[in-house]
Amino acid sequence: MNTTQAPATSLQDIIAHAKEYGFVFPSSEIYDGLQAVYDYGQNGVELKNNLKTLWWKAMTQLHDNVVGIDASIFMHPLTWKASGHVDSFNDPMIDNKDSKKRYRADQLLELKAEAYANAGDEAKSTALLQEMGRLLGNNDLEGVRNLIIAEGIKDPVSGTDNWTEVRQFNLMFSTQVGSLAEDASLIYLRPETAQGIFVNFLNVQKTGRMKIPFGIAQIGKAFRNEIVARQFTFRMREFEQMEMQFFVRPGTEMKWYETWRDARMKFHEAVGLPAEKLKFHIHEKLAHYANAAVDIEYKFPFGFREMEGIHSRTDFDLKAHQELSRKKQQYFDNDIDEATGKPYGNYIPYVVETSVGADRLFLAVFCNAFTKETVGEGDQQKERTYLKLHPALAPVKAAVFPLVRKDGLPEKAEEIVKSLRSEFRVVYEERDAIGKRYTRQDLIGTPFCIAVDYQTLEDNTVTIRYRDTTEQIRIPISELKARIGQEVSMERVLEKM
Repeated sequence: MNTTQAPATSLQDIIAHAKEYGFVFPSSEIYDGLQAVYDYGQNGVELKNNLKTLWWKAMTQLHDNVVGIDASIFMHPLTWKASGHVDSFNDPMIDNKDSKKRYRADQLLELKAEAYANAGDEAKSTALLQEMGRLLGNNDLEGVRNLIIAEGIKDPVSGTDNWTEVRQFNLMFSTQVGSLAEDASLIYLRPETAQGIFVNFLNVQKTGRMKIPFGIAQIGKAFRNEIVARQFTFRMREFEQMEMQFFVRPGTEMKWYETWRDARMKFHEAVGLPAEKLKFHIHEKLAHYANAAVDIEYKFPFGFREMEGIHSRTDFDLKAHQELSRKKQQYFDNDIDEATGKPYGNYIPYVVETSVGADRLFLAVFCNAFTKETVGEGDQQKERTYLKLHPALAPVKAAVFPLVRKDGLPEKAEEIVKSLRSEFRVVYEERDAIGKRYTRQDLIGTPFCIAVDYQTLEDNTVTIRYRDTTEQIRIPISELKARIGQEVSMERVLEKM
């Protein structure tokens, strides 16, 4: 089969395909939707669950010293006071007076820096980001506004630089808990999952008899009242995080930071994201809790953007919770310090964090899998679209088709479906010509299609078609489970890590 690559994919192509084929829908669409809120459809939830399962196995199954928890979304409000979210979980906000549009001031400057870099002026890009980091670090909001104007940044809607003052905007959603309004207490929807791990540090350590270094992993929803939520599932107000906090002896954190940085890049390559579309981005401006931080960025249709962050959080979180709760968050380390010949004793561990957005990983994998090719030659040329997902991630692993809906072929096909269903997700389809059925499965990323024909009734063999190459081979029914099972097993991904 002769193929040529089609033009680059746009984000609109991705959004349209995701909706049309049951991956992602706008939430509450019958009421015209809600900005930056999305629902995962029947195929999207399978793909996302497969990614979450793979991450969970990569963390808790491949490492003897990483365990998981599932903490509550609601937490005592002092949790967020200790973590710094109440006082400093802000983004700089700016409005254009002419268009009435609202923007994040730092993102306007980051886009300008990206334009410099794309034009080949890396030095100017770096200098702009450093100056922005300095101003924000000093909370010099007037300086940020002046920098935006000095850089000639104009509102893309109005075309003017008639900007308001920059002000800070807290991103946490708050609500009330209590049956009576006068007795209600203010609580927050968690803006991150990490704090649920920190407040359970000693619970897990003591009940699991965990020895440092060890990690605690969690997958869960988080909520942020983003000023500008955009770019499909990349930036949402309700999203899902996959985080692991790794507790280490002070002084060893940079070694573990580098170890987890490299391990996480291997994970993204193992799920099928190409190395040339991934890169590290070292933070110029560090969060208040970090002494080192790096992002793993993926090249989305709208450019390189953060997909995962790896941070050395020092002992900030556990120390802050110890101070506010007045409950010790210390670990007794009875290993011998070679320098003193005595046990290391009590200390507050340092933490290395890995945090990946499940929705961003979903979007990266979906964008990378979306493939358009021109196949055939001359008058026979046509465009073929399919999702080139790793078989272990595909929502449906195999589809079974009877060639026609008579003569016992449907019954034979359903018998095959029944024999495979306990091992992996299989669908049965009998409507339309078999070519159209192949196309429908290509569009949702099904790696294998199994055709049942008259020869099947004679010798118990079927035709199995491979999605990526469209190659078709004849094999015995008795070999289907082992052959497909080998290809769709998550072991194929995990062994690359």
